[in-house]
Amino acid sequence: MLKALWSGLFVDGLFWRHILVTLYQIVTGFTIGAGIGLALGLAIAELPLVKVILHPYVIAFQNVPKVAIAPLFVIWFGFGSGSKIAIAATIAFFPVVINVIAGLRPADEKSLEMVHIFGGGSLWKLLLVRLPTALPFLFAGLDIAMVLAIVGSIVGEFVGAKEGLGYLIMQYNFTLDMNGIFAVLLIYTMIGYLLHAAIVTAQKYSIWWNRAGGDRAFN
Repeated sequence: MLKALWSGLFVDGLFWRHILVTLYQIVTGFTIGAGIGLALGLAIAELPLVKVILHPYVIAFQNVPKVAIAPLFVIWFGFGSGSKIAIAATIAFFPVVINVIAGLRPADEKSLEMVHIFGGGSLWKLLLVRLPTALPFLFAGLDIAMVLAIVGSIVGEFVGAKEGLGYLIMQYNFTLDMNGIFAVLLIYTMIGYLLHAAIVTAQKYSIWWNRAGGDRAFN
């Protein structure tokens, strides 16, 4: 395995192109999914009418097995990166939605009252009190979403791809190259760890007033 890993990274450089493709799909899908999840979570938490209309559909959509509909994404978006990004974003958005909704609920009433005393309306209460309170929940959701984005990218590449680490695994599987498969799996593990570390680092610097609690939540 280590020999195959060394060869793919530093001898013939075969892995690098596929690593970049997969990493692009993961990060782009995660960014889109997290953005949609954040916006939808805010809308559901802050607007009762939106919650009544959309929340049941969000839950129902999450219960649809993404692996089963992955071939549809390939048909709709093609064998390129578009279908993998769509699958990753679709899987990644749900934990962000749920954690944003959960994080906006326990806002401190005294802090909200203080903002009200100084003339702040609903927007200022959201920006100064409720969103900072929700940040630990948000980053927990982002951490889960990143893992799911990786899974989504792998699923998409397994279903149909011309490049990427999942495509390499399928090729090695056809030739029964176990060393190559484990080398690619090790690369996936390193990618997952590095992306998780990036989320943890962003969390530490974003929630500077609660770093000890954040460390316990992630480590």
